[in-house]
Amino acid sequence: MERQTFHSIKRKLLYRPGAETDERGRMATVLNNLVLHLHPLTVPATALRFNYTWGLGGMTTLLAMLLGLTGLLLMFRYDARVEYAYLSIQEMETRMVFGSLIRAVHHWSANLLVISAFLHLLRVYFTGGFKGGRTANWVIGVALLGLVLASNFTGYLLPWDQLAFWAITVSTSLLAYIPLVGEEISRFLLSGPEVAQGALSNFYALHVVTLPILMTALMGYHFWKIRKNGGLSQPTNQEGDKIKRLTTMPHLVSVEFAAATALLTVVLVLAMLKPAPLGAIANPLVSPNPAKAAWYFLGLQELLLHMHPLAAMSLVLSVAGWMVFVPWLDRRENDIGLYFRSSHGKRAAILATVLGVDLIPALVIVDEFWLDLGQLFPSLPAWIVSGLIPFGASLLGLGLVYALMRLLISHGGRRANHSEAMLGLFTFLMVSLVVLTVIGVYFRGENMALVLPFIW
Repeated sequence: MERQTFHSIKRKLLYRPGAETDERGRMATVLNNLVLHLHPLTVPATALRFNYTWGLGGMTTLLAMLLGLTGLLLMFRYDARVEYAYLSIQEMETRMVFGSLIRAVHHWSANLLVISAFLHLLRVYFTGGFKGGRTANWVIGVALLGLVLASNFTGYLLPWDQLAFWAITVSTSLLAYIPLVGEEISRFLLSGPEVAQGALSNFYALHVVTLPILMTALMGYHFWKIRKNGGLSQPTNQEGDKIKRLTTMPHLVSVEFAAATALLTVVLVLAMLKPAPLGAIANPLVSPNPAKAAWYFLGLQELLLHMHPLAAMSLVLSVAGWMVFVPWLDRRENDIGLYFRSSHGKRAAILATVLGVDLIPALVIVDEFWLDLGQLFPSLPAWIVSGLIPFGASLLGLGLVYALMRLLISHGGRRANHSEAMLGLFTFLMVSLVVLTVIGVYFRGENMALVLPFIW
């Protein structure tokens, strides 16, 4: 009976009377086949709720496709030589038909891709989308977020203006502090000790060939795994409950079309109102003040102002490793598909958000104006004072956040369990990252001193 129903739905979706002899009907059949190759025949009705997925996975995919299309167009005019890179960008902006618009669409798609991929990761975590046999897809998703950052990072240098040149100079200097392999990674990317022709050639090759191939391969596998795992994660139904399912066409496709139209409108409006930036041509002899990394690395740069670079990189790598192993650290599967797991999880997320928004700026201000570990421990070497002590204090603080979640979150005679406390810790880490990034973008002025935004 189920097999018969499956084929009857498929026939209704794919065929209509006269399609074999009608050109329009044949085109519709081909299109339907393409859609149903990428989608299941039916989807749970709950998966269509916009406030469950927010369309973030589809938006991220669309932005990646938009980047590929606009990037391909820009390649026809770009010249990856230091003598001509900046001039070729100028020519795109002034002489190429719709060149400024295409470059602006590429710029905003790249920035929005970082945001949408990050929010998609949050959505998957908060709904337990990494559970129920979806471990591999979670790891792939984390890897894809890393590739998105790498793609933006390599594309940042290509305009060869002051902003790009010094942002990459600062960012690659951060890579050098990765334990054991950082210096080699930095020299490999730059093809030497400084940002020059070798760096531009390497970044261009990585940006237009290597990273797109890796991202396309992982995205294809990511989509296949979603289909293989039965689609989006859904709440576990009690025995006997019926799952209401709707046909992909028109229900899912219409939602995707609406979201895609809205996103394209936003990108185009941003591109028309705010063109892609292009400053003065790169000058290795004149450094801007402040010299900042790309905005998505400013959270890390902010950390470097408060602890030894090795300690900061070790802390970031520890958090990244923890995120990769999240599926093995949180195995509870009776809360799949539920935002924040439970009422306890919601309270943990709220408490973690309040802690992150209040505690992180307070710690930054204290360290900036009052705390001087060098004076407190004058006999200790610098690697302990500015490295080991802040690193240990950070790990201890994260442990205390987890403990607070277990101890303070209580309702109905039950305390928060391990999964709910882990959610609180994850929320605190993500909020802290956002707060540090905001501080780096808006509250750091000349010489990276703390200032009021929009004044310096």
